Amino acid sequence: MTNMMIYNELTAICGENNVFIDEPMSHHTLTKIGGKADVFVTPQTYEQVADVVRLNANYHLPFMLLGNGSNMIVKDGGVRGLVMYMSHLSSVRVEGTQLTAQGGAGIIHAAQIALEHSLTGLEFACGIPGSVGGAMVMNAGAYGGEVKDVIDHVKAVTPTGDLVILNKEDLALDYRTSIIGKKHYIVLEAVFKLEKGDAAEIKEKMADLTYRRESKQPLEYPSVGSVFKRPPGYFAGKLIQDSGLQGKGVGGAEVSTKHAGFIVNKNNATAADYIATIDMVRETVKQTFGVELELEAKIVGEDLTETAD
Repeated sequence: MTNMMIYNELTAICGENNVFIDEPMSHHTLTKIGGKADVFVTPQTYEQVADVVRLNANYHLPFMLLGNGSNMIVKDGGVRGLVMYMSHLSSVRVEGTQLTAQGGAGIIHAAQIALEHSLTGLEFACGIPGSVGGAMVMNAGAYGGEVKDVIDHVKAVTPTGDLVILNKEDLALDYRTSIIGKKHYIVLEAVFKLEKGDAAEIKEKMADLTYRRESKQPLEYPSVGSVFKRPPGYFAGKLIQDSGLQGKGVGGAEVSTKHAGFIVNKNNATAADYIATIDMVRETVKQTFGVELELEAKIVGEDLTETAD
């Protein structure tokens, strides 16, 4: 089936303004890196999400869900098949102490709305640059808090287009993992159970966490965020720093001199540069300390050489 045939069927579902051919993924990733997506769709309703998923299931296309593009490295050859981007599904609402955020909302935005309603529990998320859906996939966390501390339930779509409600105990939330990612569910909305708090105290805590993040992380450059998971008994950044890798890299990518756990796009890096720098870091740390660093970020797509002909 051709990309144009898929385009026509998707426009019937989502409208012409929400379907794109050969969309540059570099426009949608925080690394500012990535080739083109064959077909790129931005549904506006839950029904459209389910319809797109069912269409994809019928044709068995390669499929990728894009949240905020914060934990993803897209290769230079781009992404085959269909990419679904949840940017239009980004509302957040509050009822009492319950906060409901759509899957495409930024988790930072959800934390800010919680503050505006004097709700405590999401302060830890005030600097996490991902979507709510992505936060559910990864059980995102920072500064001693994580999603599993405050989640109540999730409304999601299965890979066959069925709607499911998953309670906290169904989600199998653990360190940087959940049933959402393992079963390739698509989060439509997440409901957080928060508590009433003092707005001034919540604001002060968020300001402190923001300062700690900004003072330690290289936010002045595009990056994927924290590249590696924390190895048992170690800190990835400390291992990389002690391996003497800060300031080193391949092409336009570099291990940050500000925080060794970050690899930054310092000078128009390609995905090949970024991935080669990751490989260099992993190899050096393994040789120096005998520790195998495991990726927290995801690498997707194809190399340029794979699509050259």
